[in-house]
Amino acid sequence: MRFAPILLSVWLFSVALGSGGLVADELDDLINAELARQEVPGIAIAILRDGKLVREAGYGFANVEHQVPAKPETIFQSGSVGKMFTAALVLKLAEDGRLSLEDPVHKHLPGTPPTWEKITIRHLLTHTSGLSDPYAKLDLQKDYSEEELLAIDGEIPLLFEPGTSWSYSNMGYHVLGFLCSKVGGKFYGEQLVERVLQPAGMTTARIINESEIIPNRSAGYEKGWRGIRNQKWVAPKLNTTADGSLYLTVRDMAAWDMSLNGDILLGAEQKAAMWTPAKLADGSEVPYGFGWQLEPFEGHRAVSHGGSWQGFTTHYLRLPEKRLSVIVLTNAAFADPGAFSTLIAKHCLKE
Repeated sequence: MRFAPILLSVWLFSVALGSGGLVADELDDLINAELARQEVPGIAIAILRDGKLVREAGYGFANVEHQVPAKPETIFQSGSVGKMFTAALVLKLAEDGRLSLEDPVHKHLPGTPPTWEKITIRHLLTHTSGLSDPYAKLDLQKDYSEEELLAIDGEIPLLFEPGTSWSYSNMGYHVLGFLCSKVGGKFYGEQLVERVLQPAGMTTARIINESEIIPNRSAGYEKGWRGIRNQKWVAPKLNTTADGSLYLTVRDMAAWDMSLNGDILLGAEQKAAMWTPAKLADGSEVPYGFGWQLEPFEGHRAVSHGGSWQGFTTHYLRLPEKRLSVIVLTNAAFADPGAFSTLIAKHCLKE
């Protein structure tokens, strides 16, 4: 039987109207229609204008089995949206003088294969390292150590000479996490909380830990031949890698967005570096910075990123010149969160 989300229980918290009650409007109708079209169990969204949170909302269910409504405080998984936080931690360690973006990886991770000799930290940040992904060799139900994961990564041939082309690489961000742990002297996830998430005001964001009791945690869903089903189980260690293994809410993401308007967490030069297109050896540029995609939206300068992992999909769109940001978190592996952020952003740009 096909699953159709029940839309009668829609929780909409409108900060702009200063109301904690239910509010129906044109944007609400657009989101509900898209939710029904995609058959997504639940989503949460946030909209920021001029540096202020003007709207946060939940639609559908965070947990279908228990009929728990999705709300702004619902915790989702980040997917690859988490890469921007790993990149921010790398910049903080560079600020400390513990590393340089031009350092070769082997300077901080001895024992990496000879083929990695020319790979720099900058290459890892921008997906220009030539590293592929290890998933064909990984058993997602096995708990690997960092050393075992790094050894598997090292067995996979490079796709190209470092710095000569671009290819999205989760492995590259795995390696960044291992490198941060080594350079920072403790697990990268602890550093991430202390140096990036907490200073940004992301009070409920953390590394994934499925064994802990996590208030407001959403279930993740996939599609099966009989409708939706619960996400596949992934071994705990593989849910702690630096390519995007975070729990967070739209409120956490809104806090992150607001932190980017000032220089308390990241300075102007650091943000400029994050949002500068990577330059290849031949002088050409690719529309990717440090954990951020840099493709325009509707003719406007935009920085963004999407994510997908373990029954969750995410999309974060930021239009700096329009001072507009849209955050979408879903609990469906099959969802297109970019479709939600696109319709929301277009609606806001018309106002």
